[in-house]
Amino acid sequence: MFLALWVGGLVVALILVGLFVFGLRRRLIQRSGGTFDCSLRWDVPEEPELSGKGWVYGVARYNEDQIDWFRVFSYAPRPRRVLERSAIEVVARRLPEGEEELALLSDAVVLGCLHRETRLELAMSEDALTGFLAWLEAAPPGQRVNVA
Repeated sequence: MFLALWVGGLVVALILVGLFVFGLRRRLIQRSGGTFDCSLRWDVPEEPELSGKGWVYGVARYNEDQIDWFRVFSYAPRPRRVLERSAIEVVARRLPEGEEELALLSDAVVLGCLHRETRLELAMSEDALTGFLAWLEAAPPGQRVNVA
């Protein structure tokens, strides 16, 4: 009986520590400011799938001339993807369709982009999209910016 209670308490403690670390990591990512919720789909085919597959929920953070993208459900302290402002080319904008609507946040807008010859899609709220496009267009003089 005592052993079962001890093991049960240990399991609950580990779950609480895990949740605390998730929260602490997100807090540390957001500490420097300039973050927004952003789902990402990497290496998208020419004709994107509308099945909702491939989308990963994350948090993006502005970091000078790049966007650091972190997976939400990860313990990694470093960004999973880094997108340089000068290498991002916006090629399309659309609303989620089909099963995508279930995979993304309710108010998401999908932005089709090229980053160093890799097709990707970013899904974010309308407000985050406005800020993202303004950040892209605010590139220092001499840098090319391609916004559709």
